[in-house]
Amino acid sequence: MTIKQIFDEGVAHKASDVHLINGEPLIIRVTGQLIRLDKFGVFNQKKLEDLVISILTAKQKDQYLSRRELDLAYQLESGERFRINLHFEKGSPSLAARVISTKIPTMEEIMMPEIVYQLSRLHQGLIILTGPTGCGKSTSLAAIISLINNERSCNIITLEDPIEYVFTPKKSIIRQRQYGFDFLSFPDALKHVLRQDPNVIMVGEMRDLETIASTITLAETGHLVLATLHTPNASQTVDRIIDIFPPYQQEQIRMQLSMSLVGVIAQQLIQTKDGKNRVGAREIMINTPAVANLIRENKIAQIKTVIQTSSDDSMVTMNQSLEKLIKQGLIDKETARQYSANGTTIK
Repeated sequence: MTIKQIFDEGVAHKASDVHLINGEPLIIRVTGQLIRLDKFGVFNQKKLEDLVISILTAKQKDQYLSRRELDLAYQLESGERFRINLHFEKGSPSLAARVISTKIPTMEEIMMPEIVYQLSRLHQGLIILTGPTGCGKSTSLAAIISLINNERSCNIITLEDPIEYVFTPKKSIIRQRQYGFDFLSFPDALKHVLRQDPNVIMVGEMRDLETIASTITLAETGHLVLATLHTPNASQTVDRIIDIFPPYQQEQIRMQLSMSLVGVIAQQLIQTKDGKNRVGAREIMINTPAVANLIRENKIAQIKTVIQTSSDDSMVTMNQSLEKLIKQGLIDKETARQYSANGTTIK
């Protein structure tokens, strides 16, 4: 048994994730549901140690054993890629791998709203994709980058941990840089990226104060910046960014954000009515003058009301997005209620 056979099994079942856990058989996630497969039997600690070590370099092995966590990318000869997290569980190695499709989806295929096409065609500003882990942020980012690559002559630079979708340059040139291999820290990479003649910069995840500050500054300097955060909705995204700064800096950051932010796309992935697929529900906030004013004046709680009443500006609440998916026959009301904002009523 090899790790290749295990990943091949995940690909064959069209899984989104593969899990290896001591005392369990192979577990995969298909359309959001966990499924146990008995093909390889139950994994014990020795089997897991052999499988994990087989995909690591000597340096990665030392990092994994000393830090007890490691993120890396892995690619099969057939082209399928995996974003892997290695960790320990009750003293035994454990693996969780996200399956990355070889095909980069189009904006049409993931049903991205028209306003996101318009945001993607801007030449400067900050676009933030947000949502829980596994909600398709990386896929949405890839679709946006692909649109730009097909339409414009740009220098696109991505900073990722690890690299997921691999792009083929078309009208644009694309430099994909991986944390730990091509750069050693996000703040340092962002400081030097301006000397690489970028037009579009993608920051895989804004994790800390330095990264967030550098990302906002880049968006102010005439570049289109795409980034992700783990927040459930647009207003909490703005709150999270501001709150990470010390109080004496928050007024300055509110001012910077009010000028550089162009939009927030908060996303969830929901199983379709037929159980065969998942579809994206998206809350969209556009940084109109009204929203920018609320950010500057620290009235973030009122952003939700502005989104509800600004459909003319292409803003959409999560509930409105869910209701549209119901009308399209893609999801049912009961499922929609589980994903609604704070359990609010779905029409």
